[in-house]
Amino acid sequence: MPITNQQAAGHAFLRQLYADSYYPDHVVDKGRAILLRLCERIEAEQPSNLAALYALTQDATEEFNLLDEEFAAAGSEIETVAREAIAEDFWFVASAYGFTDADVEELIATRDW
Repeated sequence: MPITNQQAAGHAFLRQLYADSYYPDHVVDKGRAILLRLCERIEAEQPSNLAALYALTQDATEEFNLLDEEFAAAGSEIETVAREAIAEDFWFVASAYGFTDADVEELIATRDW
């Protein structure tokens, strides 16, 4: 399903990670796919409040928790730079869909990284 939100559709997710060779592109691609699926879910389910949005973002965070193992297998990890970039993109998604009052820590509350 193509993303209809123009802000989200045109956003370069995880740009900082792609720019740094420490993060393997094939693993970053999977992180980007998680964020794009999150956008698709928001558009399909249309959460009406922050609690509903947080349920969706925390599901996506769980996917990043699993992805951390793939980073490790590739000689990388979700460390400070990656954590910040991922958190920023979660907040970007929330904001792009009108949830400008979302708490970034609550968006990713289920993180292991």
